[in-house]
Amino acid sequence: MNKQKNVMLRSYLVVAGLFLLGTSVGYRLVSLQFSQGDEYRKLAEKRSVKNFEILPIRGNIYAEDGSLLATSVSKYTIHFDAVTVTEHVFQQHLSALSDSLSSLFGKPSHVYKKVLINARSKQNRYQLIARRLSYPDYQRIRQFPMFNLGGVRGGFIVDRQFVRDLPMGKIAERTVGYEQKNPDGTFLKVGLEGAYGVSLRGQSGRQLRQRIANGQWKPLTNDYQQEPIDGLEIWTTLDTNLQDVAHHALLGALETYEAEHGTVVVMETKTGAVKAIANLGRTKNNTYFERLNYAVGEAHEPGSTFKLFALMAALEDKVVDTTTMVDTEKGKLTFYGKYHVRDSKPGGYGVIPISQVFERSSNTGVVKVIHENYGKNPSQFTDRLLAMGLDKPLGLAISGEGVPKIPHPKDRTWDGLDLPWMAFGYGVSLTPLQTLSYYNAVANGGELVKPRFVSSVRALDGSVVKPFPKEVINPAICSKETVGKLQRLMEGVVKHKWGTARNIYDEKLSMAGKTGTCQVDYTTDNVQYVSSFVGYFPAQNPTYSCIVVIHKPNKRKGYYGNVVAAPVFKKIAEAVIHDIPQRSSIDFNKITLLSNEIKVPNLNETLTLDHMPDVRGWSAMEAVSVLENMGLQVQIKGQGKVLRQSKKPGSTLNKNQRIILTLS
Repeated sequence: MNKQKNVMLRSYLVVAGLFLLGTSVGYRLVSLQFSQGDEYRKLAEKRSVKNFEILPIRGNIYAEDGSLLATSVSKYTIHFDAVTVTEHVFQQHLSALSDSLSSLFGKPSHVYKKVLINARSKQNRYQLIARRLSYPDYQRIRQFPMFNLGGVRGGFIVDRQFVRDLPMGKIAERTVGYEQKNPDGTFLKVGLEGAYGVSLRGQSGRQLRQRIANGQWKPLTNDYQQEPIDGLEIWTTLDTNLQDVAHHALLGALETYEAEHGTVVVMETKTGAVKAIANLGRTKNNTYFERLNYAVGEAHEPGSTFKLFALMAALEDKVVDTTTMVDTEKGKLTFYGKYHVRDSKPGGYGVIPISQVFERSSNTGVVKVIHENYGKNPSQFTDRLLAMGLDKPLGLAISGEGVPKIPHPKDRTWDGLDLPWMAFGYGVSLTPLQTLSYYNAVANGGELVKPRFVSSVRALDGSVVKPFPKEVINPAICSKETVGKLQRLMEGVVKHKWGTARNIYDEKLSMAGKTGTCQVDYTTDNVQYVSSFVGYFPAQNPTYSCIVVIHKPNKRKGYYGNVVAAPVFKKIAEAVIHDIPQRSSIDFNKITLLSNEIKVPNLNETLTLDHMPDVRGWSAMEAVSVLENMGLQVQIKGQGKVLRQSKKPGSTLNKNQRIILTLS
């Protein structure tokens, strides 16, 4: 009996304990529901719904004529939410949707049907359908059966991304550059994209997305909580026609002489506006592409092109004049018994005036002039160079400008060879753009203007937000008298029979400049060369200055500056001076197969089928009809009439080339 009572007692205790535990749990649940329920619900919602940053459309970059250099192209990724679609809708449109997807992407219809059925059976809320669609394909797919019912009823999910596109391809690619956001929020900035990134980026928008399986986030709607604000537009100083000429002239020389890399810059004399810049480097496959911005970033020994600055100092200090006679010492000078300066001509040039020392590019002549007049006080020479500003960067907006080097007697590393070696361009360093800027100053009457790549930042309606006018760095790098003498010397380099660039002389095209042939790797058994030419044209009232620098050409094919670099300069000058717009012989009335019998505007305009028509002011339908029937691929941005076109009217076209039309 007692044993039975003990068992009953323990049972009662267990039941009582369970009752108390249940009561406690229930109380706790009720307490949480009323006291902290809102907090936990918000936490759960926060973990399943998140506000995502939506990047705006990055602003376009234009050439001076409105041709697109860089633009953001919309790409669309399509997913399917198999949960929100009702069974009736799914079964009703399954076959038709599969057939439509098959017609767009080319795979058999049953492949897409299987994908959709599997997504339905697995309750997949984010089934991938297609990646990186163009805008026309996106417009087409959104009208497909089931998808045309929208995000909820049709399970249609759109993720829009923007891809940076360069309509001119590889031409000026390094100058256009790019901007990349680092994980820490900072930016890697290259070229114009990086320099003007703040203006181009715009302001981000926001979109609510819900977390689903496998860590994926699905947009709650295809609308935004906060609309992104598109970036501003950058209008550059680049001339697309001149850019094309410079690019291909440089490429031709690099290929002919099998050079390692090279650069060309063309600048407007009065304003400093850079009209063309090409930078090409050789690949392992012996092809060339825009590898680095050598013009801006590569500081190197300039060689004989530095003789202009050496003589500028001597003329300015009036220690010599252009008629001063110099003995070139049979083409060889010796310092400290073992260091030699030689002329390219064995035996030298005899006794010649300083004007011919420059025009013949006599190393011994210019070194003798500088050493004899500044040897006892080298600071006078270097201080004159520093007064010109040769030791200072230009302060370009584009990052990565090379740092110039001008040695000074106060430097701990200064020795007795620095002065004579500086005279003919060794032991100093300048970038091609820095060298060009000072030659441009001579062409510009002594006024040193800052090179500029951008003319303005503009809003989407075309209004100027910020202009970038001409900026003067130094109003006079030397006296007018010295400038006049140097101009005559530079003209003589091309014009006189003994000039080193006589080979590019053209009586119908006046040019002035200086050749350069600089040794590199001269401490090794495999000496290489840098070939250069820098100058301006026309010789009187110059319009443009230009520099050509080509590194390490094949020595067996040629390496002197007049042979390798100067012809590139001449090709560019010829294209500028003799360029005549080409008109066509085929009327637009002869273009057949125009859809819907559209009447084409400007029928009096005549262009060949391989030249870009001016479609500005046309409706999108009119422009697309004409251009597509010319064998071109057309991309439309915006609504309304054509405001801008990616190819300049009259420019040469290639079949299947893509044309971007911006509508107003």
